[in-house]
Amino acid sequence: MFEPFTDVVPSFFGTLNQYPMLLTLFLHAIIVLPMIWIYKSEKKKLES
Repeated sequence: MFEPFTDVVPSFFGTLNQYPMLLTLFLHAIIVLPMIWIYKSEKKKLES
């Protein structure tokens, strides 16, 4: 299931992709959570 990670250029995303859920959790933290935060702040701005 897990193979040793050998890459010419050891990239950040390649390392994340070694572990099944890590890439998904990372992308959610970087993309989805800020979107929710922006949505809530804009909604609050429109209501006031």
